[in-house]
Amino acid sequence: MSVDPSRVGVIVVAAGAGERLGRGIPKALVRCAGRTLLEHALDGLLASGAAEHVRVVVPRGDTELRAILAAGPARYQRVEAVDGGASRPESVHAGLDALPDHVDIALVHDAARALTPPSVFQAVARTVAEGAAAVVPAIPVSDTIKVVEGNRVTATPDRASLRAIQTPQGFDAQTLRRAHAEQDRYGVITDDAMLVESMGIPVTVTEGDPLAFKVTMPHDLMLAEALVRQAQEVQAEAVQAGNPAQEPAEDAAK
Repeated sequence: MSVDPSRVGVIVVAAGAGERLGRGIPKALVRCAGRTLLEHALDGLLASGAAEHVRVVVPRGDTELRAILAAGPARYQRVEAVDGGASRPESVHAGLDALPDHVDIALVHDAARALTPPSVFQAVARTVAEGAAAVVPAIPVSDTIKVVEGNRVTATPDRASLRAIQTPQGFDAQTLRRAHAEQDRYGVITDDAMLVESMGIPVTVTEGDPLAFKVTMPHDLMLAEALVRQAQEVQAEAVQAGNPAQEPAEDAAK
């Protein structure tokens, strides 16, 4: 099923401080192989063609991320910056308010998942368009997971039933708006899917991708940079071999 991109809006959350990366700047501004994490994140999103409306939520008072968007390539014309809030839910709410009223599919994506492939955006938007109220991309958990209280293991869940959840998460836009309007009722919420779950609305799982990992710690950034560099080398070798069908280097990691 094809999805009309004019129906789809994406909120890219880029307001995080990135304290665990230890760079002293907002995480979205951290450079990976010469370009910011935000730029890498927009590569995969815009290459997907899944959405006509993109709102990047930046730290309040930011000028640097806004400048990157303003000076970016022509494909950034559909991207608008929005001031974020003091918390992630407040930032998502701000991005949601900035989407056009006619948008009926809303995706929420973390700029820190900078190498998410275009296919993940397409799959999430398509699954919502097919009737799911909420959709999350996920990959199987490879590690054994323990439930721990203090320093004691209290349970070992069956790994076969566990999934690591990624972004973009997709929603019927009206459902997400209602969820954010009622969020104060539900206590601590770690992501938008959990907020919708708290309302008793089923969340559908679609296939994620290992490349959609979140850059949180310094070793995550090292991995992301190695993957981008490798993709650039593959692209350069393809150009030397006279193969024009290869993807542009900036999208090759996707």
